[in-house]
Amino acid sequence: MRVGRPFIACVIVVVAMFGVAATVRLAGQAAADQSPSFEVASVKHNKSGLPGVRLFFQPGGRFVAENVTLQFLIAAAYGDPRPLADFQIVGGPKWINADRFNVIAKAEGDPQPSADGPPPIMFAMLRTMLADRFKVRVHEDTREMPIYTLVKARNDGKLGEHVKPSTTDCAALMKSAGRDRPPSPPSPTERPPCGMRVGFGNLSVGSMSITQFAGAISRMPGINRVVLDRTGLDGNYDLDLQWTPDQLPPRPAGAPDGPIRVNGADIDPNGPSIFTALQEQLGLKLESTKGPVHVIVIDSVDQPTDD
Repeated sequence: MRVGRPFIACVIVVVAMFGVAATVRLAGQAAADQSPSFEVASVKHNKSGLPGVRLFFQPGGRFVAENVTLQFLIAAAYGDPRPLADFQIVGGPKWINADRFNVIAKAEGDPQPSADGPPPIMFAMLRTMLADRFKVRVHEDTREMPIYTLVKARNDGKLGEHVKPSTTDCAALMKSAGRDRPPSPPSPTERPPCGMRVGFGNLSVGSMSITQFAGAISRMPGINRVVLDRTGLDGNYDLDLQWTPDQLPPRPAGAPDGPIRVNGADIDPNGPSIFTALQEQLGLKLESTKGPVHVIVIDSVDQPTDD
């Protein structure tokens, strides 16, 4: 949906974040053998039925995705400069958002990351793989849709207590992790040093730009719109955000009143919405408007053959 310098592996539950400066080149406009491609790639159906999604780029030209839908892969491959939200993927059969897959791929050599994220050529390789293995054919369109702008909430321009400029050197951290093995992902409750971890009603960001953060929250249930950064904030930030999702799991019979435990985290059923939490905790707010939204229209796809 690993979108700072998200080239460091960052496992997240809902969305993997990363940046890419390359211009989208649509699959189907060039044959797969004429486009950059992975040296090796494995695609398998995942029928575990388990929750959670992992998608990240690693040093040494490695790409790993676990328990992901084809829609999620398309969103990652065609995002510019971050993964597209679900509403930006138009058309296609129902199985593209239901069937789950594991993908492991390796590029030749060791493509280097850009200033904004993973190596741009890796995204081109991912699009080639989708065209080859899933027969993905798409075209671009622009449609007028409701959107949000992210702005400072306070008249004095001050930010909230849960956000501060990052001092992490992500490039140095990546080098210290070594090239022989990928960096270890953060624990479920730990803020990643470079990237984002998303849980149920909470997220933690390490060394990420506010523009990237705006793109990340566009996918959140309850928002589900393009979010444009209009804060004027430069640089990378560390931040933590907690809110009460609109839909909570039922409280177990006989359980006492109070927080509801979900995936190891306590959720206050009377806590703030994500809109209120943004203002109270980060000093930011979302303003509703309309604007042109870039979408990818699916012309055709096929089920892949496992290898």
